[in-house]
Amino acid sequence: MRATTSSLTLLSIVIPLASQVQAASKPSAAIPFSPGFDIEAVVAQAVSLPSHSWEFGTASEALLELFDGPISVYGAHPFPVPKVAPAKSQSLTYAQSKIVIGTPPNGLSDGDGAAGDPASLGVSAVLLGKTNATFAAAATAEAEYLVSQVPRFWNGAISHRALYAELWADSMYMVPPFLAYYGVATNNASFLQTAVQQVSLYRDILIANTTAGAVSPPSTHSPNATGLWTHILGPVSTDPGIWSTGNAWAAGGATRVLATLVKAPSTLFTGKPSPAHPTEQWRAQGVASLVKVISDILDGATRAQLDSGLLHSYIDDPTWFGEISGSSLLAATAYRLTTLSNEGLLGKSTLSKATAAKYISFAEGIRTTLATGDHIVNGTATPAINPLNWFDHTPFTTGSPEGNNFVVLLYAAWRDCVLAGVKGCKRPSH
Repeated sequence: MRATTSSLTLLSIVIPLASQVQAASKPSAAIPFSPGFDIEAVVAQAVSLPSHSWEFGTASEALLELFDGPISVYGAHPFPVPKVAPAKSQSLTYAQSKIVIGTPPNGLSDGDGAAGDPASLGVSAVLLGKTNATFAAAATAEAEYLVSQVPRFWNGAISHRALYAELWADSMYMVPPFLAYYGVATNNASFLQTAVQQVSLYRDILIANTTAGAVSPPSTHSPNATGLWTHILGPVSTDPGIWSTGNAWAAGGATRVLATLVKAPSTLFTGKPSPAHPTEQWRAQGVASLVKVISDILDGATRAQLDSGLLHSYIDDPTWFGEISGSSLLAATAYRLTTLSNEGLLGKSTLSKATAAKYISFAEGIRTTLATGDHIVNGTATPAINPLNWFDHTPFTTGSPEGNNFVVLLYAAWRDCVLAGVKGCKRPSH
């Protein structure tokens, strides 16, 4: 169920943020050109719609990448973590207003039974902690809780749920990016190693099994689904379907871990090799592992049949409608991975020209689809999957908090792709 927030409190936060967004409607470093739809209106909705911990965290990340790109992990030099006054950052202003410091599993927000969701605010807590020791302590408590107290699956994967071991693809956007960022920020490589390892451990469990025989999603999947992930495995909420948003959470989170890994200072990998001091060879292996996971998901998405230019909510099941949430974040991921490769940061895992072109073509297709028809009206992106009931076949049209923020993430990734001069990332003519 949705968290309850008094309308007075909500308006007091949203109105100034929305006015800041509108103030940025003129061409600026954050929004230098139009994607073909009203991105300012999308941002205004993206900050006003959230009411759950993971939605607050996703909005904070979207605002960070959009308005404070240089200090995000996609910036040129995100480490050492800079000291930024919250009042000078839309992302930190927003996150500071949403974080409610408590005791894990509700350490940064009410997780409503989830261990992973509050961690979506972890990167913001680290940044806020540079100017406020209370947030720094909360970030540390959250990181320690995740690695030492949360139940584990049989293979060591950290549970998304707090009271029992259950793996959700969604958790990949919440937990590993925070652990990786926290590890680099505190010069503690063990957290970075855990983050990289968790992506592989989750993949090993949630990877879709495929068959050359007759298939009937969600229980069985064709070879075209190779590399894609199922949604949930566990004792309470198992979902064997290949949910587009779940795959987007996974690929998007793994890409944030990848960016953190390649941007980490070399001093973290020097000294006598030990569990506390991984080597540059380990970093290269981690890069290769992450690129493989991300590419496998993107390859599966690019093979998928589309519905009017968007991925079906369950990617390999044409009975589902095409929707904007998973489509937008997977497009953002395609832009981000290709840009990292273009910048020469992936070493031996650099994408081939053909693969890069394929990913950019996929992302451009999603972006241009959003710009056509009535997909974005008054800042609301539709049709989305019901964010609280992924089995709902009725298109969600009143505004998905995560869906709108995924569109913001798509814009920020596309903008950076264009500015980096990546072939195929089309700068608008107006």
